[in-house]
Amino acid sequence: MGRLRILSNLIMVGWLAWNQPSLVFGEPYRPQHNEQVLERLSVKRTDPVTRELSRLRATLSRQPEHLDAAVSLATKLIEQARSDGDPRLLGQAQAILAPWWNQTDAPPAVLLLRATIRQNAHEFDLALADLDTILNRHPANAQARLTKASILQVQGRYDEARRACQPLLRLAARHVAQTCLGDIAGLTGHAKESRELLVASLERPGLSLRERLWILTVLAEMAGRAGDIQAAEKHFSAARDLGVKDQYLLGVYADFLLDQDRAQEVVALLQRETNADGLLLRLTLAEQTLHSPAAKGHTAELAARFAAGRARGSSVHVREEARFALALLHEPQKALTLAQDNWKIQKEPWDARLLLESALAVGNWNVARPVIDWLNRNHVEDLRLQQLAAQFPKETP
Repeated sequence: MGRLRILSNLIMVGWLAWNQPSLVFGEPYRPQHNEQVLERLSVKRTDPVTRELSRLRATLSRQPEHLDAAVSLATKLIEQARSDGDPRLLGQAQAILAPWWNQTDAPPAVLLLRATIRQNAHEFDLALADLDTILNRHPANAQARLTKASILQVQGRYDEARRACQPLLRLAARHVAQTCLGDIAGLTGHAKESRELLVASLERPGLSLRERLWILTVLAEMAGRAGDIQAAEKHFSAARDLGVKDQYLLGVYADFLLDQDRAQEVVALLQRETNADGLLLRLTLAEQTLHSPAAKGHTAELAARFAAGRARGSSVHVREEARFALALLHEPQKALTLAQDNWKIQKEPWDARLLLESALAVGNWNVARPVIDWLNRNHVEDLRLQQLAAQFPKETP
């Protein structure tokens, strides 16, 4: 993938990777035989996207190792998964990359897509290894730097994430570098300045819809963490008005609505968005609040999905399962154990929130100490986390 293609597609893959760990798709289902019908879809053959997918599939059926066609099709499938929340599309993307999947010296375009798929599976170390391989060969690969920064941020490795973002000031459009750096700064003691900078960046001419969506979503989350409800609502509304369907935006907006006791709006938002486990969880939380009969069936479905994930040895669902155990099963000790396991994998505000809420529910100060130390050490700006941390004693009893 040449430098022009990298920069022109920067948000296409970088946005896909940016927040995915926060919104987990279900595990990809693998059929037992080629004739098995998975789902009958209503698509128009005249649709340009459908035609393009068909053309790429036809090319690959004749030439399975046609690199350009494989990269194009896998990228489009990952984009579609981002939009629709269908985990099977990620499995399809991986299958298309099969001729190169196990190659340590795979082409950079394949390594980048492999890193994105691995990130979604929470295989963070493998994803980072792929990205470092790209950057060792091609230090100017902006897309790899953006994806690497996102993974490091999810892991709470903020200094390293900043170092990954910094070269984007010369490798990418300025608003891309500013959003990469601003998202980290907004978490770690510089929210006011970051919000002002990102609001100004929205005035830049030529922003793509995906770039505008990215910036608005980051701004909405920053405002929400600061307790600025009016600004958060404004940014969420502007993001949704763009008309770009995005599973991550749906998830974080649903969380915002749940925290504002607006459960009925969550049901309206998510009632047809149940492919992604994270969205089904949020829908069920809203249904429980409203005492809806649908909550019981959805709770059982989530339990089955989490059990299936555990049977496969997957760690992808740990955050969602911790939230499920705490808020729907009302099993705080189970939730605390899961939240601790999750904290070993990723360290975003919601990961901290779940561990603190679970620790409070069982009255365990000691397990909360590492999270509170992390909040203080990184100067994390999040009003709700600060309120939770204030409920623990200052010293170990």
